[in-house]
Amino acid sequence: MFFKSFTDYLLLEKNYSKLTVVAYENDLESFKEFIKTEYDTNAIQNVNYPQIRNWIVSMVEKNISNRSINRKVSALNTYYKFLLKTGDIQLNPLSKHRALRTSKKIQVPFSENEIAMVLDELHFENNFEGIRNRLIIELFYSTGIRRIELVQLKFTSVDFDNKILKVLGKRNKERIVPLIKPVLETLTKYIKSRSELENILDDDNLFLTKKGVKIYETLVYRIINDYFSIASSKVKKSPHILRHSFATHLLNQGADLNAVKELLGHSSLAATQVYTHNSIAELKKVHINAHPRSKK
Repeated sequence: MFFKSFTDYLLLEKNYSKLTVVAYENDLESFKEFIKTEYDTNAIQNVNYPQIRNWIVSMVEKNISNRSINRKVSALNTYYKFLLKTGDIQLNPLSKHRALRTSKKIQVPFSENEIAMVLDELHFENNFEGIRNRLIIELFYSTGIRRIELVQLKFTSVDFDNKILKVLGKRNKERIVPLIKPVLETLTKYIKSRSELENILDDDNLFLTKKGVKIYETLVYRIINDYFSIASSKVKKSPHILRHSFATHLLNQGADLNAVKELLGHSSLAATQVYTHNSIAELKKVHINAHPRSKK
């Protein structure tokens, strides 16, 4: 494999997920194909910036989004940094590159009323799938975990005695998230229902399909989308929007930004500050309604 030493570095030293590494590998293969076609070379380490710029232009002409182009170039930049580290190159041709401008996607969280409608008014069947689906929604909204983190949860991730959940986040960093009483109650029901499945093929993972195998990401997305399509008219209805709602609602209720950062598993405060935009909107509304001079 052409990039094996690089992908080993990402997996073993940088602790990147396998999915991320595969994405990097695909992006590098794309660039490799381009320089082979355009410049008849496989020597990525000898490429100069004008050649990379031509690759970027070719992607723009194919109507690839700026966001996707930036991701591909970022993968190439990471590779060049690796080659600098190993001494295979002396200069990174992307050292002065500026990313293409992208429009900021506004993530609109579910309202508290929409969450309440799903959890308090919609019908969840009293069987394995119904209990599991309710637990998935409750966990997303009460802990703010990512979809991949939920899929990877083990039986041992749940500590009933201390009412906590151990979550393995990005780069294999573990964090502790408190579990509230309603979630613990649904967890207890789910575990009982899970134990009654006819054929359990996966003992370790917490969330299973009705066939007894580990749950998968597309099914989790479908569960969230199906239930929230009934309660919400928002365009995007996904596990990430539930994570977004978790953070926004906590901040609206006065939660400390650093505490929310820790709960979300963010490495920097800047990533968490994205969620303050909706909180500011809520604060403005409260301010206008409550300030004695706002009606003048």
